[in-house]
Amino acid sequence: MSTMDVVTFRPPQGCRGEDGPAFQGNFRKGELRGIIHINKDNCVGCDTCRKFCPVDAISGGLGAIHKIRDDACVSCGQCLSACPFGAIEQMSFVDDVIAALKDPKKFVVAHPSPAVRVALAEEFGGKPGDLCTDQMLNALEKAGFTVYDVNQTADQTILEEGTEFIKKVRYWCLGERSPEVNMMAHHPLPHFTSCCPGWVRNMEINFASAIPHVSTTKSPIQMGGALGKTWAAKHVWNKDPRDVCIVSITPCTAKIFEASRPEFIDAWKWNVEHNVIPKDSPVFPDIDYSLTTRDIAEVFRRLGIDPLKMPTTHEVKPTEKYTGAGTIFGCSGGVMEAALRTAYALLAGEELKNPDIISVRGLNNSLVEATVPIPLKAQGGKIFELRVAVVNGALQDLKNVMKIINEDKDRWHFIEVMNCPGGCVNGGGQPIQHANVRNFTDIKALRAALGPAGKQIWTVFKVGYKLEEGAHG
Repeated sequence: MSTMDVVTFRPPQGCRGEDGPAFQGNFRKGELRGIIHINKDNCVGCDTCRKFCPVDAISGGLGAIHKIRDDACVSCGQCLSACPFGAIEQMSFVDDVIAALKDPKKFVVAHPSPAVRVALAEEFGGKPGDLCTDQMLNALEKAGFTVYDVNQTADQTILEEGTEFIKKVRYWCLGERSPEVNMMAHHPLPHFTSCCPGWVRNMEINFASAIPHVSTTKSPIQMGGALGKTWAAKHVWNKDPRDVCIVSITPCTAKIFEASRPEFIDAWKWNVEHNVIPKDSPVFPDIDYSLTTRDIAEVFRRLGIDPLKMPTTHEVKPTEKYTGAGTIFGCSGGVMEAALRTAYALLAGEELKNPDIISVRGLNNSLVEATVPIPLKAQGGKIFELRVAVVNGALQDLKNVMKIINEDKDRWHFIEVMNCPGGCVNGGGQPIQHANVRNFTDIKALRAALGPAGKQIWTVFKVGYKLEEGAHG
């Protein structure tokens, strides 16, 4: 079984707007533009890409050469995945990462997302959904990476986002006024998730009124970039943060844009403020390069590494340990489910007896609504009905959801938005199967399945759960 080839290109001169003003349309200086590109020589005008674009960023019609408007594009790559003629190309930092791996001065860290481990095998002849976690980690180490698992930073994201949401509930729903929650006066309900960079970019361009509602929590990857060059550099790796090169490995082309956002230099700021590095040290980003699943497969191929031929066991390192609360992030509803477990524990004062919150799942539903009853410990067990919504793919119900909350802000307390249908498992950076496979196979369902036999084995931690097998959302 082989996947479709995707043409990539190196970042061209001026792609960060280096010579322009601070603000250039919808871009700021430093932000990558043109991440997804239509090759006019290969476009046949079939109009498929335009139909799959969630933000109407593609112009053209039947028989006409299509073009992506960079200032409207959210870099999600859904058009690339849908194009039947391979006419859409992706910016890639594969060459830069290989150069970093060969640089003896660089300490190169791989930061792999959960959804990568259920898709990578497809690039090497495996079937959709084949889980290759340990083999992938061994392959990364053989290539010269040190691994910092995104699952670990997803745990931290859940705790931060869940805590932030609870503060909003205490302020807006329970009427609490205290120094701890008063800041939430400027962050109203409903609360939106912030993990999906395609959604965040879409919101900024098309739904700016929602900005105060979006969680201030960084995505797990960006949190890992900041922590990797501060906490891990000092306490785990004993490295100068200026020598640490962090490479995120994700199912998502929008993560390439996210890594370029100029505000994500917190590690540099912290190290300067705490005199770890000189104050005149050149600014460095939290994430140096972002690779897609397809990109890391290309890195392996160039280095002569087949992950599926690597050992199936792996020694877990300190930066690879996690509770598992974030392993389901890659599926639509996964962030919501993980955050609700934390919210329940904080409000009820006890863990959920059954960690499965099935009501927020719905891989094939564009919109899922649910009510989660929570007994409030602070109010003697009084039931608080937490109303949530999950938007599965920004192309379908997002505009309707935004219209509803403009008319009725009390409809939901918490909303998850994933740009790609099915979530990250179906991201624009995942392997692309040929039509004879994807037309007859529910690929996103296979990638999202929990365990080889669909079996879930949970181990309860303080506020988190571990999937002992098939931990791969």
